[in-house]
Amino acid sequence: MQDHLKIALIQSDLVWENPKKNRKHFKEKIETITEAVDLIVLPEMFSTGFTMNATAVAEDMDGKTIEWMKDMALQTNAAVVGSLIISEHKKFYNRLLFVEPSGSIHHYDKRHTFTLAGEHKIYASGTKKIIIDYKGWKICPLICYDLRFPVWARNTEDYDVLMYVANWPKPRILAWDALLKARAIENMCYCIGVNRIGIDEGQNEYSGNCAVYDVLGNAITNMKPNREQIEVVTLDRNHINFYRNKLKFLNDKDAFTLL
Repeated sequence: MQDHLKIALIQSDLVWENPKKNRKHFKEKIETITEAVDLIVLPEMFSTGFTMNATAVAEDMDGKTIEWMKDMALQTNAAVVGSLIISEHKKFYNRLLFVEPSGSIHHYDKRHTFTLAGEHKIYASGTKKIIIDYKGWKICPLICYDLRFPVWARNTEDYDVLMYVANWPKPRILAWDALLKARAIENMCYCIGVNRIGIDEGQNEYSGNCAVYDVLGNAITNMKPNREQIEVVTLDRNHINFYRNKLKFLNDKDAFTLL
């Protein structure tokens, strides 16, 4: 068990529906990280952009992008995280992959598909929330639109970190900023948000606004919008323990069951 977890957030533009170019681009980005980190976080659909053209770019669980993630995790001795389009059992999923240096893979399928863009017509919704135990830290990974649904994220598992990967458009970026902060405060956890920048094929603009918030809702990152950059931040278990023991807000949470 580690008292600290060092995380690299990569805020970047994406090449539309071109996994090969995106893999090359992110490899170059990752290779600029000179310090040892435990976790490297990429945006939602980092290999393609947020496309509904799943048939053209979907991969299976033995595909090139997952092999690339394994290689990057082994090369950096850090877990690599991001979502991509996966084809499985004749369905498409917006699937988050958490790939450890050992080659072990955890995955989470996006629960709340983005109906405004018709994502629900192309991609099957996930049914399971997962908690990943990594180096003694309990991490709950979610994807983009999931951020708007606090019941799904509610900290009933005593997790330490809530993590969102996203393609969240600039016109609604104030909601992104506010809800990441709120999720950290209400769940008494670190909350991480990694979003893309640039303009996609549908002329949707993204400003990034990647951030990490602590238990009290303080931003502990300083990433600038509309800029390709990497920031490394260190999470401190003592911070979580101190405020949970002092304030005990999670003890008063409502009991509920998701149907």
